Amino acid sequence: MRTTAITVFIVDDSLIVRARIMTMLSDLQNVTIVGHAPNSVDASAAILTLRPDVVILDVQMPGGSGIDLLRELKKLHPSPIAIMFTNFPFVQIRKECVEAGADYFFDKSRDFEKITQVLGRMAMNQDFPFDVPNGLDEH
Repeated sequence: MRTTAITVFIVDDSLIVRARIMTMLSDLQNVTIVGHAPNSVDASAAILTLRPDVVILDVQMPGGSGIDLLRELKKLHPSPIAIMFTNFPFVQIRKECVEAGADYFFDKSRDFEKITQVLGRMAMNQDFPFDVPNGLDEH
């Protein structure tokens, strides 16, 4: 079992969605939410400072795209694991997220529980950094 917590940062313009994710993750051992933001501009500076292990990104937000933020974050070394979480699970958006470096792509209308499943598996992993299974094919 891991001895240090996986750190998570949540970026979503919906306070309701952020609160629901935080509530769900609060039940997981070895997972710590280090911050959250309603848009990519606020998130960028915080993520660069906090350097979380995992970021959960909404795809479409006022003031900037989660995909653009994803591209920026994937330039970091090491880059955080990216979970894209969207109301727009269209093929072209999924493809753009994959090309930008997304590790997971989930639909908000049906995949909330997958976030806790993925992070729960990561938290149980004894090796860190860990290899990310191909979560993009979990649909």
